[in-house]
Amino acid sequence: MLIRLFTLGRPVPASALASALPTLGVEGAVALGLVRVGGGRAGVAAGRSTPPEREVAATCDLRPYGDDAHDWWVASDLSELVVGGPLRRDHVLGIGGASTTLASWTVRRPVERALDLGTGCGVQALHLTGHARAIVATDISERALAYAAFNVALAASEHSGAVPPFELLAGDLLDPVAGQRFSLVVSNPPFVITPRDEALPLYEYRDGGRAGDALVRSLVRQVGTVLEPGGIAQFLGNWEVPAGRTWRDVWGDWLEEQARDGIALDAWVVQRESQDPAEYAELWARDGGALPGSEAHSQMYAAWLRDFASRDVERVGFGVVTLQRPATDRPTWRSLDEAHGPVSAPMGPAIDAGLRARTWLAEHSDDDVLDVAWSCAPDVTEERHGRPGAEDPSVILVRQGGGLGRVVRAGTLLAAYLGVADGELTARAALDAIAEVLALEPEQVRAETLPQLRDLVADGLLV
Repeated sequence: MLIRLFTLGRPVPASALASALPTLGVEGAVALGLVRVGGGRAGVAAGRSTPPEREVAATCDLRPYGDDAHDWWVASDLSELVVGGPLRRDHVLGIGGASTTLASWTVRRPVERALDLGTGCGVQALHLTGHARAIVATDISERALAYAAFNVALAASEHSGAVPPFELLAGDLLDPVAGQRFSLVVSNPPFVITPRDEALPLYEYRDGGRAGDALVRSLVRQVGTVLEPGGIAQFLGNWEVPAGRTWRDVWGDWLEEQARDGIALDAWVVQRESQDPAEYAELWARDGGALPGSEAHSQMYAAWLRDFASRDVERVGFGVVTLQRPATDRPTWRSLDEAHGPVSAPMGPAIDAGLRARTWLAEHSDDDVLDVAWSCAPDVTEERHGRPGAEDPSVILVRQGGGLGRVVRAGTLLAAYLGVADGELTARAALDAIAEVLALEPEQVRAETLPQLRDLVADGLLV
């Protein structure tokens, strides 16, 4: 019955709701703003008319949600399918693909203070309650902050008040927390690239009031100002790729700008998807309830294409960004990766391990790498492909079962090393032995293999 009411958005008899919520009751649900009492419907019992029974309709979407350690109820605005038309401009999204992606990729280290930037209905804030001692959540939408406050209060009541100190602040991007420092910043910002066209609806949940990908670019440049040394920022984003350039070129420029602004950060960007302007326009012109083939949809589709053409945009990338402020005075590192296929779920542990590995590599020399007795991770397998009857394989693939699902083509030297990487011999000793067997110079073997070893350590294939 509750699913019918709050998820499907269908009215239910007041008596049925009273039975489902015996403590809160219908009056309590109305007082909280969860439902409204509508008209009635005539009933027939034993051939006689009965008094019409009151019906109640949901004023919000309310559904169960959780992770491995928590069970929550999350309230948000009703979807366009339930509303039956375009959404209000201050619509507050509920649980969706973007929010669950960010939650899956977030590093869950215990932290003192965490920031949920652009909290929406508070999904990320709820996850933060499991590992942050204090939480600040911000949003430009007062309506979103009200939903977030309700959901956190609901979680506190469900778990006997076991929610850390929680503060809600209104404002744009990092303005509300200027001068503060956090160990972790998470954000599912309004990253959708939306044309600046007065004829088009601009939704607070998807549009940050900036042209193109300027919002994500601003976040990259500014987030370091609120990170304490060793602090991490993770967020989703879209980025435009102009004709003649690659997405790595774009990110290279952004990170150089960030470094010039005074706070250089480690950067790990994973592009998960790439669309051409027409695909992107088709996707977001449908968002909010506009139906394909309608005049509104056609106007929005054309506006998106004009907007992209004005900046010569050839592709639009989507991905997950992880930035880290170095805890010590050392050079920063940068990883710009693509992963379009399945990845681990959750990805947070793999991101955490990858951050630690990349940081260790940035702080240690090539000699340090060679002096470690590395092992192949338990999820690493090897595939050998060759022509029938051939004595040696023509292709050797090393495949990672978890993490980003890396597949590395291994040459003779790397394959030979991985075959003996069991934690017994240091990399130096193993490579020198391989050089002796193959009658090669040890320095040559180490020089050729070392960059590959660093890559495999960074991605978790060697541990």
